[in-house]
Amino acid sequence: MSPIRVLVVDDSVVVRRLVTEVLSEDPLIEVVGTASNGKLGVAKVDQLKPDLVTLDIEMPEMNGLEALREIRKKYPRLPVVMFSTLTQAGASATLDALAMGASDYVTKPANVGSITQGMQAIREELTPKVHALCRRSSFGARPAPAQAPSTPSFAPLRPSVNPAARPGIGTIRTSIGALGGLGRPQVSTHGSTSATHAAMPPTAAPARTVPRSTKIDLVMIGSSTGGPNALATIWAHLPRDFPVPIIITQHMPPMFTTLFAERLTKMGTIPVSEATDGMVLKPGAAFLAPGDHHLVLDANAPNGRIRITKDAPVNSCRPAVDPMFQSAVKVFGGNVLAVVLTGMGSDGLDGCRTAREAGGHVVTQDENTSVVWGMPGHVTQAGLSDSVLPIDRIAGEIIQRVGQGRLVAGASARRAG
Repeated sequence: MSPIRVLVVDDSVVVRRLVTEVLSEDPLIEVVGTASNGKLGVAKVDQLKPDLVTLDIEMPEMNGLEALREIRKKYPRLPVVMFSTLTQAGASATLDALAMGASDYVTKPANVGSITQGMQAIREELTPKVHALCRRSSFGARPAPAQAPSTPSFAPLRPSVNPAARPGIGTIRTSIGALGGLGRPQVSTHGSTSATHAAMPPTAAPARTVPRSTKIDLVMIGSSTGGPNALATIWAHLPRDFPVPIIITQHMPPMFTTLFAERLTKMGTIPVSEATDGMVLKPGAAFLAPGDHHLVLDANAPNGRIRITKDAPVNSCRPAVDPMFQSAVKVFGGNVLAVVLTGMGSDGLDGCRTAREAGGHVVTQDENTSVVWGMPGHVTQAGLSDSVLPIDRIAGEIIQRVGQGRLVAGASARRAG
């Protein structure tokens, strides 16, 4: 197997050396070139044809955002990882970069204590992402489509969907009556060019401990690499009168989650709050786990009270998806819908198993539209997903399942009365 060819673009000599030395330790990675500014970096992309580019944001002549814009004009599928500073300005610029098509980001090594600590941070953060974004197996990366997506990206962009024209849940309910097939797993290959995805054999789902719940009282979403734009796509299509609360864990550091919640709110009509300890869930509102903290639900509060903890990382993540999902099942039982979007690793797998065994619903993003099909791929391959869908169909699936469950519950109540 030929090594992954990486181009390192940064105006700092020290950072270029650190990144080059650490990546070169891996026999499956080859640093094929470096550049000291964005203009030189764009030229070297043309010359060297790397498999992945690391890109600093603040550089002379042409900064990282300008360079990214130029790279995306010619190479929409090329993975690009941004180096970010853990400051408000750095977080804002990084979110802008993700909206413009960057694949992911890592902490800039110059901001991490000593040289030794910086090198270790690169090993732990960057090297795994290089492998994940360039891997070509069924659990690897799916680069951005060659054509510009019709769905919106987040950050400073305006929603492409007019919120006033977005149908309400009441309108949508009238078209849901025929959805009797919601109980059957459905795997979509909509727009897929992936042979591994198209040919993926159906996996028998583990039996539920109890029958599937007909009513959904909570939607819970987990995501990581590629998640910000995936969430923005969903958010632009949810109705303003969405009848249940939503909780979200997106793998992000502090400061990033504060800005991301604000930007995601601007994308649609459902407000998103960075969660704080003691918040009470309410319909038509969403709550985002804060960076470096887990969001869990208090098992002693039946209506759903949020607890923010600094318990140990789970799946090497904090915030993590599994504790959020599992705590939600303790409060709501099977009346939950778990949605797992693009991301590295297997965070969310155990939580989806808990939800499914309790009678809950599980939806996962498909391989073709995932930046990395790790998190949704593990859930799907374990046979836990009821629906495996492209990102542009997931909002509709959420609306349908929530609406259908409430229709069924309402009809049962009327019959009982």
